[in-house]
Amino acid sequence: MLGGKPYADAPGGQFVEPTIFTNVTNAMRIAQEEVFGPVLAVIPFKDEADAIRIANDVDFGLAAGVWTKDIGRALTMSEKLRVGTVWVNTYRAVSFTSPFGGYKRSGIGRESGLEAIKEYLQVKSVWIATDSSVANPFIIR
Repeated sequence: MLGGKPYADAPGGQFVEPTIFTNVTNAMRIAQEEVFGPVLAVIPFKDEADAIRIANDVDFGLAAGVWTKDIGRALTMSEKLRVGTVWVNTYRAVSFTSPFGGYKRSGIGRESGLEAIKEYLQVKSVWIATDSSVANPFIIR
């Protein structure tokens, strides 16, 4: 572990300095809970399939970061990771026009974007025939 001490400049000792945990396995609490702060848990993986298995083997799914030069790998990982946001070669990029929210136990619904507005709406279809001479109105046309 590197870091983890109370952040000296924060009043009351409520913050910790940036911290890196090494030798982490997916069974550890640090890997299974959402930790909000300057914390990194390093979990080794064998290949792409193993990385996806590890990442999806949690009850949460707020966001993920993928670093790669291979656009095919970026798209494959983005598709297979069960999270609400995937950042590729960046992290924490946000916009009020883009929906934000997690999968599984990482929240319900979305903030921002049209998806946030849709949470307050109900969709309805209305079809009105203006031709009253239709022989059988129950046949799909």
